[in-house]
Amino acid sequence: MNGIEEQDVALKILHTADWHLGMQFRGFDDDCRLRLTRARLSVVKRLLDLAERYAVNAVLCAGDLFDDPTPEQEWWEGLANLFQERHWSDRPVFLLPGNHDPITSKSVYGAEHAFRHALPPWVHVVDRDDFSYEISPDAVLYACPCRSLAGDRDLALALPDRQPGDPRIRIGLAHGSTFDIPGCQTNFPIARDAVEQRGLNYLAVGDTHSFREVPPGARMPTVYPSAPEQTNFGEEDAGYAALVFFRRSGGRPAIHRERVGQWSWREAHVTSLDELRRLATDDGLRQTVLRLTLELRVSLAEYDEAQRLIRELKGSSAAHGRVGVLQLDDQKLEVDTSQLGDLKASLPPVLAAVVDRLEQAQADDPQVAQRALYHLYRLVREGGRRATG
Repeated sequence: MNGIEEQDVALKILHTADWHLGMQFRGFDDDCRLRLTRARLSVVKRLLDLAERYAVNAVLCAGDLFDDPTPEQEWWEGLANLFQERHWSDRPVFLLPGNHDPITSKSVYGAEHAFRHALPPWVHVVDRDDFSYEISPDAVLYACPCRSLAGDRDLALALPDRQPGDPRIRIGLAHGSTFDIPGCQTNFPIARDAVEQRGLNYLAVGDTHSFREVPPGARMPTVYPSAPEQTNFGEEDAGYAALVFFRRSGGRPAIHRERVGQWSWREAHVTSLDELRRLATDDGLRQTVLRLTLELRVSLAEYDEAQRLIRELKGSSAAHGRVGVLQLDDQKLEVDTSQLGDLKASLPPVLAAVVDRLEQAQADDPQVAQRALYHLYRLVREGGRRATG
């Protein structure tokens, strides 16, 4: 067990954050949005399974569990149902309001909200600035919630100091940022040495969606467990939770990065038909969110193949696609319509005039004009086949 014998472990916790239940995933079509929003609730089930498998003593959920403070009922009810399915009594779960889902009187964490009444007694909402909980006689948790969408209060430094002679394992739970993003104001800043200032053995934080220790290898670590399912393109080291093992002998806890996410996010910039062919034969894309950008020029005959390959990737109402979720940008997929020159001579004058107008229109809206010319080409080609068939 991470180099520690079971008898040497004083405490085990599962640390997670940034579930963003109810996230809308704008920019995707309805079917893709549905898959991605469902995935956010599915990963919570895997997190609870993980807690059972390792028989952890507590589960710490470090904020932004919902994507906004007043999520629709299907999300808070779905989460409450996941908790109700467990018959835990000695494994408390702590829900910390973050900056996306801060606690207010009207938020999902408000005392009168139906979500609070649906939670089992072993699920605790951090609803006080001086929240503390004795996980065991030898370990105590301190936490402080976000109360607004933005703020400059250091919620880690709001936790109490270690008192002289207190030998217990002290764990802090807060939401905020331990680093500055160039050009941006830090939201709920957390001092990089807050864990030392407050005499904590471990500071469990949420906010950034990557798995990080600040600083790496510290004796008293501050840890971001990452978003358990990635939320956008460009996020690195997402899809994890932190399993933390505290030694009876003291010292640095052992931290294990446990994979829980099932979806990977990938961007592909395709500049040739051969690249598109290779992508369409990739069998490892079923659990991938793929942003596909096409920047290539194809002949009229090749355009047929390109459209077929795109359909195979995306799928249809009759068949599953090779890609789990496809976001397509084909604005730079150009069709070479020069072949129509040979056809015009054999077209009736009316159709020949249509070709002339569409060719002229390419200067103003090349994509629409090229694809109209392509469909005209197909009609002419199919008509010729029927005439000779």
